[in-house]
Amino acid sequence: MVDILDAHALLAYFEKEPGYEKVKGLLLLAVEKDTPLFMTSVNYGEVLYIVLRECGAQKTEEIERAIRTLPIEIVDVDIQIAGEAAQIKARFKLSYADCFAAALARLKKGELITGDREFDQLKELIKIQWI
Repeated sequence: MVDILDAHALLAYFEKEPGYEKVKGLLLLAVEKDTPLFMTSVNYGEVLYIVLRECGAQKTEEIERAIRTLPIEIVDVDIQIAGEAAQIKARFKLSYADCFAAALARLKKGELITGDREFDQLKELIKIQWI
């Protein structure tokens, strides 16, 4: 099973918020199995803008360096992912960035790792692993 991280999951990990231990376990398992977790470039950008807004440029640079050390593959958004995200956005009341995480999970037939309850409305569309 392919695991897809949304911004909420990665932020929970870095900020040691509820669910961070589960994300930490998934990251350790990814290292053990030599299989990365995936995240879209849009959701990566979402993590960065939230950290920048809340903590400033220095912390954002630290987070960027830390992400590069983790077993996470950042997937550039292409036309296929953008189209799938648009379909999801048109059907559900979900933030636009979250639609990209859901689109990647759907296209890769993976499981979305999140604690963001907005995704609850997609439980019939994609597999979700709650943190």
